[in-house]
Amino acid sequence: MESRRFLAFSPSGFHHVAYTQWGDPDNPRVVFCVHGLTRNGRDFDFLAGALERDYRVICPDVIGRGKSDWLTNKADYGYPLYVSQMAALIAHIGVEEIHWVGTSMGGLIGMFLAGLPGTPIRRLVMNDIGPFLPKASLERLAQYVGKDPAFDTFEQLEAHVRIISAPFGPLTDAQWRHLATHCSYVDSAGKYRFAYDPAIGEPFKAEQQDINLEPMWNAVRCPVLVIRGKESDLLLPETLEKMKSRPNTEAVEIEGTGHAPMFMNSDQIEIVRSFLNRN
Repeated sequence: MESRRFLAFSPSGFHHVAYTQWGDPDNPRVVFCVHGLTRNGRDFDFLAGALERDYRVICPDVIGRGKSDWLTNKADYGYPLYVSQMAALIAHIGVEEIHWVGTSMGGLIGMFLAGLPGTPIRRLVMNDIGPFLPKASLERLAQYVGKDPAFDTFEQLEAHVRIISAPFGPLTDAQWRHLATHCSYVDSAGKYRFAYDPAIGEPFKAEQQDINLEPMWNAVRCPVLVIRGKESDLLLPETLEKMKSRPNTEAVEIEGTGHAPMFMNSDQIEIVRSFLNRN
C-alpha cells in the first residue's frame, strides 16, 4: 500500500487529490474503488488487500475528503467536478481500461463515467446506489452531512461513528476502529473531527426531492453488479428490480445491512472479486 496524490484542477484553481495505491504499479489490470459521500479511500483497505494480487487497486479520496485538499470555492463541490477529477486520475495513472467499484456517491460517479462514449470502464460495481434517489433517504443524509462535531476523545468519535454508521451492518471492534481512525483527524485545539470539508453538505441544504437519473443509467453498456444492503433506504427494492431488467446486470442483496455494505468480510469481498475476475 502506498499513499500518493496528483495535481487536479477546478474553477477555483489547482489543488491536490490523494489516493491510495495497492499492488504492482505496473500491472495493467486496474480497479478503482471510490467511496461514499462523507467517507474516503481507506474504507476499501480490506477489499484492496484481497484484490492486490491480481490488480493494481486505486482508492482515491474525492476532493474535500480524507487527505485531499478542500476547495476554496465551496460551490464547486458536486458531481461534474468529481467526475472530471476521476477522469483526470485515470489519465494520470496511464491506463485505458479499468474496473470500477463505487459505494453510494462513488457508484454514481462510476455510472456517469461508464455511460460516456469511449469510457474506459469495463466492469462496474454499484454498491447500494441506483438511478433513483428517494427524497426520504436524502433528507436523512441531510441530518448529518455538513455538520462539524468536535469530540474530546477518539473513543467519543468512534462511538458516534458506530451510531451514524450502524447501517453498515455487523462489524468487529477492529473494523469499527479502522473506519473511525481513517475518517478523522485532530485539529489544532486537540479536538477529534471528521476528515471532510463540512461544505460538501451545502447541496443538501436545498429542499430535497426525488432524483431520477435513469437516462444516465440507461447509457451504461458494460456488465454491472448491483449490491444492495437488504435494509437500505437509499436503493429501494423496486429500484433494484428495475435495474435488473437491464441487459448484463446482476444483483446481490446483503442480509443484515442497510446503506451500505463495507466489503470488510470475506463473503462480501468474494462477491466483488468473482464478478471482476470474469472474462
